[in-house]
Amino acid sequence: MKIGGTSLDPLFIWKKNYPLTEAIDFATSVAATLARLGSGAYVAHVGKRPTKLLELYEREGCPFSRKVREALSILDLDALVHPCAEPPKRSRHIVEERLGRFEIPLLIDANTDFSSSDSDAIVRYLFNEYGDGTVPLPLRLGALTNATSRVASLLRKPQTSKTMPSKEPEDLLELYSYEASPYCRLVREVLTKLEISYILHNVARGSAKRPAFIERTGKMQVPYLVDRPRSIEIVESRAIIRYLEGHFAAQA
Repeated sequence: MKIGGTSLDPLFIWKKNYPLTEAIDFATSVAATLARLGSGAYVAHVGKRPTKLLELYEREGCPFSRKVREALSILDLDALVHPCAEPPKRSRHIVEERLGRFEIPLLIDANTDFSSSDSDAIVRYLFNEYGDGTVPLPLRLGALTNATSRVASLLRKPQTSKTMPSKEPEDLLELYSYEASPYCRLVREVLTKLEISYILHNVARGSAKRPAFIERTGKMQVPYLVDRPRSIEIVESRAIIRYLEGHFAAQA
């Protein structure tokens, strides 16, 4: 069953049937993308592909996690994402067991036995292992990269600082997304607040996965959520958010 299908015309959110709060949400999400100059919007520097799924413990509002997500999007890499709310609950003990402390982002690559919680080390590793060895300029500017990533996070801070008790899905949800999309960001924020793990399928512009995605869905429109046990597929950020909060928030 497919749900949703609202046009992604950038002006649609300002129509009368969209509340002011949602318009502000969209505007600040766009501003967060602009703060990072759209990093993560296009695929580039792609090299070999991993056999096993990468695993990432992160938080949508964490500026260091953002750098890693941008790298994954640019390299067209999928990942099993474990969002860690603030304060973290579900995944905290796993990270602490691995590191002896809680620190994110934590990337685990079972293909090479690599793991690290240093965002710069993770970014360099990803481009060396799965790219052409070249880290794109927006991710290699040191203090400036960190500063703009912090600005992007601060713009969305009110939406990423609230946690929501939740119940886990029957199986992993799947989210087709890419880092620079302001619509996708709104959905990832809710997944973070609910601390629901999911498989992230990055489909930035130039992604080799886009033709198969379009064949499956009929058009290129993200975010796109798949809940296989319920045979549910949902397009359009508002519809996805309503579904997540309606089915997985603890009060539901």
